[in-house]
Amino acid sequence: MTTHYFSPTHYHITLGSHTPVLEIADGNTVITTTIDANGYDAQNQRVSADPNPQTGPFFIQGAEPGDTLVVHLERITPNREYGWSRASVASNVVDPSFVPQLPPRDKAEWRVDGEMETATLVSPKTKLGEFVVPIKPMLGCFGVAPYDGQAISTATSAQHGGNMDYNGFVAGVTVYFPVFVSGALFYLGDGHAAQGDGEMVGTGIEISMDVQFTVRVLKNKKINQVRGENDEYIFTVGNARPLDQATQHATTEMLRWLQDDYGLDAVSASILFGQCVEYNLGNMFDPAYTMVCKIPKRYLKGFTRQIQSPISSL
Repeated sequence: MTTHYFSPTHYHITLGSHTPVLEIADGNTVITTTIDANGYDAQNQRVSADPNPQTGPFFIQGAEPGDTLVVHLERITPNREYGWSRASVASNVVDPSFVPQLPPRDKAEWRVDGEMETATLVSPKTKLGEFVVPIKPMLGCFGVAPYDGQAISTATSAQHGGNMDYNGFVAGVTVYFPVFVSGALFYLGDGHAAQGDGEMVGTGIEISMDVQFTVRVLKNKKINQVRGENDEYIFTVGNARPLDQATQHATTEMLRWLQDDYGLDAVSASILFGQCVEYNLGNMFDPAYTMVCKIPKRYLKGFTRQIQSPISSL
């Protein structure tokens, strides 16, 4: 299969039917870069003045509405040492009565060591001392063009993906997107070296990235929300506000997946849910919240999956 090396020259702050930057085929791999949420590149030079800029879109040959685009994230690597985050919890994630007690939302600066796989707080100086966290590089925002010719801000998310800020979108994960337009039009960006659940300060440790991914197209396979899997779990992603609606979207999509692809009836899927389901909070800062519904694969070993991950066939 073909590998494309793509160096972006411009970026988008909406996911929509913009002119493709590259046309690729089913099974192709792309090696490219992303810039951080403030538009700074690997040299920490500002190359975009817009917030949360995305690389793309990539046109995938053969992808049509009603299909599923499969994206396997093979490598997500910080390509500089400087990262930044906000230094105060966001006002919309706490009780309104607590908001006046929050400090200013100043910037925190981090030194990211890719070899040691750590991020060290450089400023501000805090009671945490020399605070070091392990890095877990992820993509905060990625997805496809939405339906009906919409161009949706990269500040939010919906069925097409977008700014989900789920810290499980790391290298090794396979992600499934519903296709709404010809070519799918895939975008990616908003790299975080690390991020806690919920993105409670409104950022992760924002940084530019080198990214490698491979695409496949599942013809005539319709899904309604973003899906994903890793070695241990299958998971579904609901993007909406309020949080209960995001949870409902993720739960409904998982029930569909279990019944359509694993052959479970409604009672079997419900009993499995009742005792084995897990939920992760992706994002609770942006206009749409993100909830992730997970089922451990060990409970599904006795069932034949109708459609295996097409990535394994490469």
